[in-house]
Amino acid sequence: MERNENIDYCIRYLMEQEGVESEIPVSLKEKQLMLRALMNVWEPQPLSDKYIKAQDAELKAQLLDKGVVENTGTLWQGDITRLKVDAIVNAANSRGLGCWHPLHSCIDNAIHSAAGLQLRQECDNILQGSELATGKAIITAGYNLPCRYVIHTVGPIVPNGIPTPEQEWQLAECYRSCLRLAADHGCRTIAFCCISTGEFRFPNRRAAEIAIECVNTTINNPLLQTHNSTIKVVFNVFKDIDYDIYNELLRTY
Repeated sequence: MERNENIDYCIRYLMEQEGVESEIPVSLKEKQLMLRALMNVWEPQPLSDKYIKAQDAELKAQLLDKGVVENTGTLWQGDITRLKVDAIVNAANSRGLGCWHPLHSCIDNAIHSAAGLQLRQECDNILQGSELATGKAIITAGYNLPCRYVIHTVGPIVPNGIPTPEQEWQLAECYRSCLRLAADHGCRTIAFCCISTGEFRFPNRRAAEIAIECVNTTINNPLLQTHNSTIKVVFNVFKDIDYDIYNELLRTY
């Protein structure tokens, strides 16, 4: 199936499932945005094999367009959905099913949109309507992402931008939970995003300090080493401010 016809099919399929009537755009870019928006608001339900095949073909083509990134250093700036590592970490919300705001710029939206609707299905199967507690994590397949796994964790929300000691502990627990899951699943590489910064309003510098300290402490823990003593951690940042902070802090470790 030609690419435009393929994406048209995906759009029509989801519009029918969601009871939406709309004209399909002409350009491929506009079609991709429309498909992503429909995916963002899709409620978990059975998907046809034909849809999955068509969706996966389009998402793999989008990944090819973006390019896969391998062999990064400890700090890498860019789109985490391009990283070919064993696991990437998603900064999830408490519902744990991805971002429901169409075309939102958060990492949760980006990861679910690039992975495909199977990711939301699997999260729904795991959580069964329950919420994902702050500091906890679940692991799923990566589907159309270049990583093997996605580890979803919920960081603390800091409305006033001043974290309490409990919220600092919760953020550290996010990193510990993710590393334990990665070790349990035999991961040798894991990429962390900047959990709880941005809309969750955890201060960027303090969040980075906690992330680096917790990662260093956890990967040197004998209990973790009994599972996998060779986990390589990549700190993935998107904003320049986070790159500068991590670049400075990592020099002291």
